[in-house]
Amino acid sequence: MNKFLKLLPALALVLAAAFAVAFSFPKTQTGMFGKDGTIWYDVTETEPDNDTYVCDQSDPEGCLYDAPFDVGNPIGGPTQGLKFIVQNSTRLTPAQ
Repeated sequence: MNKFLKLLPALALVLAAAFAVAFSFPKTQTGMFGKDGTIWYDVTETEPDNDTYVCDQSDPEGCLYDAPFDVGNPIGGPTQGLKFIVQNSTRLTPAQ
């Protein structure tokens, strides 16, 4: 019985680690969306260049968002405070 009681803290640690792994959620990758006028574009897989879109000029709201249709938050970084400008809409996918 004493041997079992000595192993109890180790068993609790293993059980806690198993629960931590089992009940943790995988980190989801956020999308990237830009708004040009009233049209939202999904630019998650699109590189900005002169044939797709650019983040240029000053805009207090931001260039890219983590969700479309005014429910997302601006994505920080080098594009924050810049305006989303479509260069070629045929090379962009409208957000669903």
